[in-house]
Amino acid sequence: MNGLKSLTYISIGDIVGTGITAVFWFYLASVMNPEEYGEIHYFLGIAAISSVIVLFGTQNTITVYVAKNIKIQSTFFIISLLGSLIGFFVLVLIFFRVDTGFLLFAYVINDLSIGYILGKKVFGLYTKYILIQKTLTLTLGISFYFLFGVEGIIFALAISYVVFIFEIYKGFKESKINLELLRPRLGFITNNYVMMTTGTFGSQIDKIIIAPILGFALLGSYSLALQVITVMMMFSTIIFKYLLPNDATGVQNRNIRIIAILFAILVTFLGMILSPIIIPELFPKYSEAVEAIQIMSLGVVPGTINILLISKFLGQEKSKFVLISSLISLITITSGTITLGIMFETKGIATAYVLSLLSSSIFLICTNKFSKS
Repeated sequence: MNGLKSLTYISIGDIVGTGITAVFWFYLASVMNPEEYGEIHYFLGIAAISSVIVLFGTQNTITVYVAKNIKIQSTFFIISLLGSLIGFFVLVLIFFRVDTGFLLFAYVINDLSIGYILGKKVFGLYTKYILIQKTLTLTLGISFYFLFGVEGIIFALAISYVVFIFEIYKGFKESKINLELLRPRLGFITNNYVMMTTGTFGSQIDKIIIAPILGFALLGSYSLALQVITVMMMFSTIIFKYLLPNDATGVQNRNIRIIAILFAILVTFLGMILSPIIIPELFPKYSEAVEAIQIMSLGVVPGTINILLISKFLGQEKSKFVLISSLISLITITSGTITLGIMFETKGIATAYVLSLLSSSIFLICTNKFSKS
């Protein structure tokens, strides 16, 4: 019953939160042209990649160690926040975009806080923060769009994450900065850092490549397709946030894993069947997104398998396997986006996305079977 209650809290937060975010991005897609929509997502990708570079204490690392009651969070917090300050100035100097620098800070604060909250297993508090942040995203995002135009959207997103500062303050109060705690754990920390960095590069590099090669318009249609896939992967993401702290403490959840895979199969079929019906009606400017969604729907099942096995390996502090899978995914999507994107444009980029998930899931499945034997 405790497990069901915890999973319910996470589900409410993520389902409602993802729904609010989806409404926000889908609304923007309906009132903006693909070029503007693509440009926003280009700079979101820049901020996301920059945030994981400076984020020494990744969300999953903090979740595992807080769940194990190792008082190391303040050390992670201070290193990551100092890195964010450097990253802010670098982004401003390179892109002349103060808003992207602030969003970098916001992403770092979000990841640190969420890792701390999930490690504490206070899932009700997690739901509270997620709903507040997503509501601010919707209200501030639309308000800033009409007040300041497209330029105000990224500022609004950055401001929406301010609520997580309270958890950063709690983390500092609960533990002291102690660099000595890092030394015996550097292997896991470093592997997890590189894994998270390559994983984020893998999820964002396609946007960075598409914009200069194929233009912001195509990136806009592809970004809309990604937003739909994010909604389709919502249940799997919820399961991961519940499983990781439990896997870290040795709690098995076999039935939940089976349900997650079955649900992913159902969602795949729905995405392929419904997208040609819904997208042209709601987003007539984004016709290229239909084929992309149909192809990318095939990645929901391998993506879910990845999530389940990553939780298992991270819970056992076997981050090496997750790191290798992230590298495989990164190499696949980078090479695939360049080659297939140039040859087949939207279809090629969507195929590269699916191949990246499939290649990493095959590696994780084989590694899991080998490690058992």
